[in-house]
Amino acid sequence: MSDTDVASWAALLRVHAALVPLIDRELQAACGLPLSWYDVLLELNSAPGRRLSMGELGEAAVVSRTRASRVVDQLAGAGLVTREANPDDRRSAYATITEAGRATLRAAAPTYLGSIRRHFTSRMTAAEAAAVAAALEKVLDALGRPGARAPGDEDAGRRVR
Repeated sequence: MSDTDVASWAALLRVHAALVPLIDRELQAACGLPLSWYDVLLELNSAPGRRLSMGELGEAAVVSRTRASRVVDQLAGAGLVTREANPDDRRSAYATITEAGRATLRAAAPTYLGSIRRHFTSRMTAAEAAAVAAALEKVLDALGRPGARAPGDEDAGRRVR
């Protein structure tokens, strides 16, 4: 393993550790919305039919599968999602974003996107940002993760509509 390998991995971990709490604080201060809620709402809003099973949500969202279920319970309590039993498998459930959830997501999007711009992408050129996105997508593709996107489609499914 080269020094570059270790340095790139360490930088990724440090950036993640620094930015996630910072963006979380900014979202909560401006919108009263934790980053974990925003992430789950974003994934649900981007999903076909605007719903996902708990397993699908756990794979797509940045939060763990166990945490995704708790976040869905909190979001349901706030009226931002509904939890529906899966008629084909009583052991599983679907989460569906509500109109209130979509409105909350749209209202929080400028803060979220502004935080990303201010603290992350403004620190690099457009070419560097594209290279970072492409490199990380290659890793996701290799892992077969649901979060992977096709080259040139870095924003697919992530737009707040």
